[in-house]
Amino acid sequence: MTDSQFLIPNSAPIVNLDCKSAWNGLNDKEKKYAHFLSRASWSGGLICLLQCSPESPIIFYLLQKLFRAQPVKEFGEAAKKICPEDWEAFMTYAAAFYANLGNYKSFGDTKFVPNLPKESFKKIVWASAAYGKDSTTIEKIWNACGDNMYSLEPVQKQMGLGDKGISTYFSGNCTLEDAELAQKFLNEKKISPYNTRLFKTIGDDEKPMYEVRLAASDSAGEGAPFGDFKFDGINFKVTQGDYGYLMSKAAENLNKAKEFAANENQSKMIDGYIESFTTGSIDAHKEGSRNWIKDKGPIVENYIGFIESYRDPYGVRGEWEGFVSIVNKAMSAKFSNLVDQSETLLSLLPWTADYEKDHFLKPDFTSLDVLSFASSGIPAGINIPNYDDIRQDDGFKNVSLGNVLSAHSKGDKITFLTEEDKKLFSSLKASAFEVQVGLHELLGHGSGKLFIKNKDGSFNFDPEVKNLITGEKISTWYLEGETWDTKFSTMASTYEECRAECVGLYLCLNRDILKIFGHEGEGADNILYINWLNMVRAGLLGLEFYTPETETWRQAHMQARHVILRVLLEAGQGLVTITRTTDEDGQPNAIITLDHSKIETVGKEAIGTFLRNLQVYKSTGDFVGAKAYYGQYSAVNDDTPEKFLNLREVVMLQKQPRRMFVQVNTKLSEGGSVELCEYEATATGIVESFIDRFSEAYESNVYDLWQKDKQHF
Repeated sequence: MTDSQFLIPNSAPIVNLDCKSAWNGLNDKEKKYAHFLSRASWSGGLICLLQCSPESPIIFYLLQKLFRAQPVKEFGEAAKKICPEDWEAFMTYAAAFYANLGNYKSFGDTKFVPNLPKESFKKIVWASAAYGKDSTTIEKIWNACGDNMYSLEPVQKQMGLGDKGISTYFSGNCTLEDAELAQKFLNEKKISPYNTRLFKTIGDDEKPMYEVRLAASDSAGEGAPFGDFKFDGINFKVTQGDYGYLMSKAAENLNKAKEFAANENQSKMIDGYIESFTTGSIDAHKEGSRNWIKDKGPIVENYIGFIESYRDPYGVRGEWEGFVSIVNKAMSAKFSNLVDQSETLLSLLPWTADYEKDHFLKPDFTSLDVLSFASSGIPAGINIPNYDDIRQDDGFKNVSLGNVLSAHSKGDKITFLTEEDKKLFSSLKASAFEVQVGLHELLGHGSGKLFIKNKDGSFNFDPEVKNLITGEKISTWYLEGETWDTKFSTMASTYEECRAECVGLYLCLNRDILKIFGHEGEGADNILYINWLNMVRAGLLGLEFYTPETETWRQAHMQARHVILRVLLEAGQGLVTITRTTDEDGQPNAIITLDHSKIETVGKEAIGTFLRNLQVYKSTGDFVGAKAYYGQYSAVNDDTPEKFLNLREVVMLQKQPRRMFVQVNTKLSEGGSVELCEYEATATGIVESFIDRFSEAYESNVYDLWQKDKQHF
């Protein structure tokens, strides 16, 4: 019997990402701008399949063939005659695959397999009109993906590198040592890893040769940085052309969007993205990002490219992400007030001015309703771009995705809380999370300085500055060309998410901040309590995303929240308590409680000290110190009174399926206007949205890209 953690239950909630009201507020020009940006985002979105697993592209090809050949209802009627009890599970798998853009969960990076026998899945495929029309092709596709679709060999259970898991950012024969060697090469050549993959082949001389391939529509690879190189006696080749067709379609649609740009900043932004997607130049993407930052308060907001590095086992390569959204003016006004007070609020953080940016560049901070989000998952908020130099010198933007925050399904089960806490949690979680997202993105990711020694020997900081942990002069820093991601690599994402979460917890205790969000008096007290309660509960839930067999965490945010739970437990004095219980049906359970009266004393002191230390290690580039400090709270074993390894089994018994989103499409009518296409909040709705979203040309090219590189995996 398959372990439930690798299955998506039929009860998994499916919700609409509603944006109709926001869409109706756009004029015709804005709708066309949004439409072509959406097409560009989704054109690149299929890259996520190629970044997920070796079999994801071919599973996508199979599903598109099946559902394009006939209406879902008709297909279901035929399938139910053969496997009446398995059709729902078949549809749930298809919906989950589309929603995650691959067969690994976007949140947790574990594989999921169909919750029906393999033979039943095959029978359903054979019952399709697609099989009836072209049985040879469908059988060929099934033979190429069926075994891997169901395989749960240890290395295939989760994403990772080498024997730790699956990654298609690297060829299947790469190890952590190969990733480290390649990064040294990239550093020397000053090539950003964000839009690269690494392929290792063994020559006739039995020596390795590494290909660093940049995502681009061009493939000629002429001039710098392309060519053949020797590095430490090892052969390297830098090429372009990865995901070529998809990159070209993204650029093509961006060019169409440019015609409807509202201003010069938007036009220049698009020019930078087009050049980047054509040539593979990250510098061009940076230039586009600088113009994006200058585009203050647009009605239609977007960002696109290789953005977040959570899924790269080495932590430096970006997953494709393209989003298009529409401003929510009422909520954005609150965030604007927060931005206006940001410099004052930054001074409240538990470090000295030396550790803060010389000048805080006030960012755009808007609440947006998502029209399209083309990536493996959809966050609640974003702070971008991720380029350290731009963040320090030009600034950044924050966005809170309002319709993601508000989307929910009826009957969500709340675990691990007392009945009294459940009532307050249920009514205030959304409002508290809105506060946390705002503080996390603006003042969490937006705070703090990196200490850098420049190429000419000068520093961007006072060399006499003291280490706030030891009291001594600092002795470590970043060198020219080093970035946060490349220096901290595998732990950069979770560490930074933890730092930002701590900023949110620390600052939400300030009543003036809560007032900005409309919370005063007892209401403000309840909001900060639920925000802290949500965090410690999430720290417990986070154990689901720890893999004991490999002693690794699979999700950056959940590791961060578990670390915070451990810090607050360590604070003692009854601040946080975990009590083992038993359900009515005899299953082991647990209750986590938080002493409201001690949050602003014991809790604030513990989080303040921890947050200060995180910032010191980050600012000084002290990876060794950070790893030891953060690692002590990340370790999951039974050496503590809570016995977290054993407690994980309780968490797994109580785990709830994550929601899946149904996104809209837009289409040009014959008259030239843009129409919004909505779908029902069901597995069928998700499937139909993907069939409408992509033409057969996209499907064929995904197949060709899979065929081209399958020998590497």
